[in-house]
Amino acid sequence: MEIRTFADFWPYYVRAHSKARTRVLHAIGSVLALVVLCFALALNRWLFIAVPVVGYAFAWYAHFFVEHNKPATFGHPFYSLAADYRMLFLMLAGRMDAEVKRFVPALAGDAAHNAV
Repeated sequence: MEIRTFADFWPYYVRAHSKARTRVLHAIGSVLALVVLCFALALNRWLFIAVPVVGYAFAWYAHFFVEHNKPATFGHPFYSLAADYRMLFLMLAGRMDAEVKRFVPALAGDAAHNAV
């Protein structure tokens, strides 16, 4: 699969995050990364080092131990970061499950697969 644009990347990303638990762990990491970023800006610039560590620790755990696939960060780091936050916003809006059903049709009726 050739990925030239974010629009090409998004379906690949969604399929790699088909399990609800993976998405929840990503959301936790993404929110905590923003919190650490705020602390870095307000308190100590050295905390900038912790931003990606905190953010990706949860995501990579989810890929290796929940989803059992390779993080998209390795092949497409910038698209992956943008997709992490798009997924977070879609989750907060209650629309991410519809995206999963759209791009992972085999899971449309498989509630057990998406259970947290």
